[in-house]
Amino acid sequence: MPELPEVETVVRDLRPLLCGQCLAAVRTSRHQLRQPWKRAWVSAIVGKRVQAIRRRGKWIILDLESSSHLLVHLGMTGRFTVVESKIPKAAHTHVVFKLNEGGQELRFADIRRFGSVRYCATADELNLLLGGKLGPEPWEMDPSDWSQRLRSSRRCLKAILLDQSVIAGVGNIYADESLFVARLAPKQLGTRTTREQADRLLSAIVQVLDHAIEARGSSIRNYVGGNGERGEYQNEFLAYGRTGEPCQNCGRAIACIRLAGRATHYCPHCQRSRSQRSEVRSQRSEVRY
Repeated sequence: MPELPEVETVVRDLRPLLCGQCLAAVRTSRHQLRQPWKRAWVSAIVGKRVQAIRRRGKWIILDLESSSHLLVHLGMTGRFTVVESKIPKAAHTHVVFKLNEGGQELRFADIRRFGSVRYCATADELNLLLGGKLGPEPWEMDPSDWSQRLRSSRRCLKAILLDQSVIAGVGNIYADESLFVARLAPKQLGTRTTREQADRLLSAIVQVLDHAIEARGSSIRNYVGGNGERGEYQNEFLAYGRTGEPCQNCGRAIACIRLAGRATHYCPHCQRSRSQRSEVRSQRSEVRY
């Protein structure tokens, strides 16, 4: 599933191609996405100019004239790209916006149809959909607030990172990578996380996301950016998807367990929990006769 770096890459690719363009026509397939398309949206959209394009968490927001918006989620296999109108539509293309200049179209394709494209007539409607669902962006998170969010949860760190209401944009890939960089056990409970560990984890999240954005995200299956180019960060994974491969820190095998319903990759040696470290220290200090 595309996460924050992939969505940010799509937004950056589309921004110079869309801003100032008018949406001249809209065509949809007969297949429904996760959010059913409403026919009334077509007349509300056609003729409106794209004023800006931005990201919030894993959502793409196109700001249109008259304070209206298009809200897009890529789901698991969504592609949101600008292509030449003469290029035949790829299979599983479900929404096409004709642009008024350059002979181009903005196309949304989604094999599994878990993504969505919907129209929001007002900023209030947009905020109602997103406001209560998304926590702060990683770069905007206050360290004290972050530590409190962790300490107030009895869930494991992996589950907390996947909760979009706690921190926006982090998904399975970058949760594993961030925990590895921070050298924290994914099974460690939020309540047992010290302020120093919380600071280390927030720093790791920002570091990993920044690096992934520079690499245009991770192309594992279907993901491509807004201009059709693939990402490269999958070539730099430290933990995710490396089950059985040597840890780049200690050389021991990366393990995979299931947490919060997701495959979780980590180094059992480098990412031991506080209780495991205490047990090791206790065993080392035992007097043997």
